Amino acid sequence: MIYVDADSCPVTDEVIDLASKQDLPVTLVKSYAHFSLKPLSEHVDVVYVDQEKEASDYRIMRLIKPNDVLITADYGLASLALAKTPHIIHPRGTLYKKETMDQLLQSRYLSSQVRKAGGRMKGPKAFTDSDRTQFIDQFNRLLNRL
Repeated sequence: MIYVDADSCPVTDEVIDLASKQDLPVTLVKSYAHFSLKPLSEHVDVVYVDQEKEASDYRIMRLIKPNDVLITADYGLASLALAKTPHIIHPRGTLYKKETMDQLLQSRYLSSQVRKAGGRMKGPKAFTDSDRTQFIDQFNRLLNRL
């Protein structure tokens, strides 16, 4: 099963297309604020959650099983999900690993402290075609390994 933290995932269509080629089921988890009537393939389910902070994360953690795949840009969710499955990928194509998670979480924490103190931090870079290509390549490799 492939789970997508789908509220703001820029590669949802690519995940669906690549998964369908291997006949793999996909579950999109997103808040009601992102409700869509867009028709989806038969192998795609959508789970809607409340708009509360972390609602998608909680639902994904209840659903995910060993050897499932998760696509998320949320470091916190990725760090929790690594206890259940090693197959977690960022929408820019980076594979999350236990060895690098502490550094990612530390960086996130320091940024939040600067913001709480009234400072400003640069946001993430704009998502590019190169990022999309990197994701597709890495996701294909991941699916082929499974």
